[in-house]
Amino acid sequence: MDRAVEPAATAPLGLDDVRAAARRLHGVVCRTPLLSSAPLDARLGHELVFKPEGLQHTGAFKVRGAYNTLAWMAERGALPQQVISFSSGNHAQAVAWAARRFGVRAVVYMPEGVAEVKRRATEAWGAEVRLRPQRAQAEAEAQQAAAAPGCALLPPYDHPQVVCGQGTATLEALEDGGVEERGPDAVRPLYDAVFVPVGGGGLMSGTTLVAKSLDARTAVVGGEPAAADDAARTLESGTLFRWEQPPSTLADGARTLSLSPLTWSILRTADGIRRVDESDLLRWTRTLQESLKVLVEPTSALAAAAAEQWLAEQDGPRRVLLVLSGANLDADTMRAIWAAR
Repeated sequence: MDRAVEPAATAPLGLDDVRAAARRLHGVVCRTPLLSSAPLDARLGHELVFKPEGLQHTGAFKVRGAYNTLAWMAERGALPQQVISFSSGNHAQAVAWAARRFGVRAVVYMPEGVAEVKRRATEAWGAEVRLRPQRAQAEAEAQQAAAAPGCALLPPYDHPQVVCGQGTATLEALEDGGVEERGPDAVRPLYDAVFVPVGGGGLMSGTTLVAKSLDARTAVVGGEPAAADDAARTLESGTLFRWEQPPSTLADGARTLSLSPLTWSILRTADGIRRVDESDLLRWTRTLQESLKVLVEPTSALAAAAAEQWLAEQDGPRRVLLVLSGANLDADTMRAIWAAR
């Protein structure tokens, strides 16, 4: 069963908030490069530029939001003795990594069945992992534990400073491409569109804040598994849709139960979410690895599959940016990807 819930009021965020996050992250996280593939461009008839966040310290963009939030707390003298979170993998590692740098204890609630490579990495960074049978139970117990004295909740996407931290990936890509030197009066934007995967919406929300502020002509489009399309349903219906149980998809970073009121409020200004079939998810995971010579996890491939759909509808060549969210793959997932050829 699934159900719908109503939105709540959220605080406004802007480009200055993302720039403040970028200052906190400077010299701490990797400024990941921009990659391209001439054969892939030739095949599609468009120019694709990739931001591979799998090259981050924990193999995913999530360190940006986790570290920024703790740094923001520290600036206000509100750093907790213990940080509590819940995650299916990449955010868990990010919280563990960031908490270690700030010298605070981290406890992460994870649903059973998470990728072993992600659970082990979370523990290796020093966090205590508490497994629970279901994702909803992990979320609920994390929120209860965070209410204890000296504790604070660091959620995977439902926090303004998490969103701002995630937005720094796109900010870097646009700065490195020279978007501000071109200015809004340039004949065309630096990128005609930016594509990102969608789970809870933190990365797409941060991307929307940045891209729309620097050049409103740039389309921001998300890719979401067709089998886990809660975000697309939310934007189409105007009501926040929430799964009772995590949807089944190879893109484990998109097995979230819903957007949050915060991310929903920002994504209303984006340019849509494309549903991606599992077969296209597998195909693009292989294609990206072959073309870019870097490891990508299936969630990352959602951006490429969404771009393929959007580009097929255009009336001429386009230049687009794709943020590849992570590269944390276990052996079973890797075998499934290549067995499906």
